[in-house]
Amino acid sequence: MMQITDLQVEQRMWPLLRQAFRPLFLLGASFSAIAMALWITVLGGHLNLPVYGQVMFWHAHEMLFGFVAAIVVGFLLTAVQNWTGLRATHGKTLGILMVVWLAARLLMLFGAAAPVWLVVAVDLLFLPLAAVLFAIPLIKVQQQRNLFFVPVLFLLTFCNGLMHYGLLTNRFDMQQLGSYNAVWLITLLMVIVGGRVLPMFTANGTMTPKVQPIVWLDLLALGSLWLIFILNITLISSQLPAGVMGALYAFAALTLAWRCGRWRIWVTWRVPLLWSLHLAYWMIPFGLALFALREFGVTSITTSTALHALTAGAMGNMILAMLARVSLGHSGRPLQPKPIMSAAFMLVILAALTRVLLLWLFPAMTMIGLIIAAGAWIVAYAIYVVVYLPILTTPRPDGRPG
Repeated sequence: MMQITDLQVEQRMWPLLRQAFRPLFLLGASFSAIAMALWITVLGGHLNLPVYGQVMFWHAHEMLFGFVAAIVVGFLLTAVQNWTGLRATHGKTLGILMVVWLAARLLMLFGAAAPVWLVVAVDLLFLPLAAVLFAIPLIKVQQQRNLFFVPVLFLLTFCNGLMHYGLLTNRFDMQQLGSYNAVWLITLLMVIVGGRVLPMFTANGTMTPKVQPIVWLDLLALGSLWLIFILNITLISSQLPAGVMGALYAFAALTLAWRCGRWRIWVTWRVPLLWSLHLAYWMIPFGLALFALREFGVTSITTSTALHALTAGAMGNMILAMLARVSLGHSGRPLQPKPIMSAAFMLVILAALTRVLLLWLFPAMTMIGLIIAAGAWIVAYAIYVVVYLPILTTPRPDGRPG
């Protein structure tokens, strides 16, 4: 009786299900463009959506727990294979995870008439399921260093639950508590992962010496962000004088700017996969500086403006840059994106700056600014989907698993 080898099993598997980045990057990026198109169409008064809750809630929730969550999980379930040397989630298990994510998006979009318990239960299932799948290989090899991502995923689930709770109890403050603190948690993930990979990527991509970390600077930068999250999620921040939180935001902005300034963005201009990542990271201290200015009394800066520096700015840019890089590297292809990806990177930067600066400095142009920002975002992510669709849906050219 002929024995079926692991390679034969791999070759029979649908390429999209061979590693987590494939379906989750493709679906997440596609969804972000579609959701943004629906959102701006609704804002223009041209469409009514039968969403769960109401449209403002849907937009905030789905960009965080639909789009960003898919990319975060896709990245972690791909990286854990490199970190542990064990085969990460793939095949039928990955297919189940993908179906859970898709079902949640459909229920959120068309769930106005669906049972509330069903929408909430399916939506809250994705991140805990991903956390368990991520933890299993780490526990098998007793790797402690990366296990902290597991409680972060459960904290994100808690923030998601807060949003649902706020909606169902007509507590807008609880909705904001959930969404805002999800932003802080994801910002923390960007700072942690960026600090690990950006110096290495920069050194390898520019053939220059790697910048070594300053331990105390990293501790101050990360510690200040953790403190911001803790003070906000516990509502202690609302009891403190504005100057205290303003000083904390300013301190975090300065330490993070110092940290990424050491990584020498100026040596990366000829490497799109690098300058796009650096610019994304710089949006984090920029967003924190806006929060500080708001706390210090610059009333023209709204919380939404500062928040979008972190979401549309840091998240939108870093995700697109990482999608472009990880999709090539983990599919066994050279780290040489097609030239049109540089246009995509610049478009998502335009989207962020328009959403933040134009709406702040010229509030009378809000609707025009939103249309420009949404349009640039949609085109940028559509470019990624079109360019990388053949890569994500075909086997590795070297024949290796994944």
